[in-house]
Amino acid sequence: MDISAGIQASLAGRYASALFDLASEAGTVTAVESDLDKLEAGLAESAELKTLTTNPRVSRGEAGKALWGVSAIMGLSDLTQRFLGTLAANRRLGQLPGVIRAFRAIAAAQRGEVTADVTSAHALTDTQLEQLKTKLTAREGRTVKINSKVDPDLLGGLVVTIGSKRIDGSIRTRLNSLAQAMKA
Repeated sequence: MDISAGIQASLAGRYASALFDLASEAGTVTAVESDLDKLEAGLAESAELKTLTTNPRVSRGEAGKALWGVSAIMGLSDLTQRFLGTLAANRRLGQLPGVIRAFRAIAAAQRGEVTADVTSAHALTDTQLEQLKTKLTAREGRTVKINSKVDPDLLGGLVVTIGSKRIDGSIRTRLNSLAQAMKA
């Protein structure tokens, strides 16, 4: 499968690409992706886990042992556990968030998916998200996965980002444009 040069050029991308190849050979891409979701949630929720992955004072051996225990508690697959051990042994645990992002991008590309980051002023209902997904899928010509977040500063409307494309239909941007036009 063809992986973008941008992903392969980064250190995290090379690790993610290697993990994806191993998961593909074993037929466990979905399980590894689920494991990485759990790890990302753990990093977001646990300051101790985040410190473990970023603190240079933690030795390779200590980090490996600690992550082995955390992996067992989280119920991570054997491949993911061994991969974390490799990251710890190579002192690359600080790259874990980038590896997770790159792995998701590689897996989505392999499935023919594209991710749309949707920011709205208010939380969107499930119906609204489904309608948006349908329209974006028709526009892009491939399956669209939506990551939704709320930013009250938008005042209203949506900002949709798909790759390098951005669709800004927010009221904040419209007001800023109007203010600039009135200054001229």
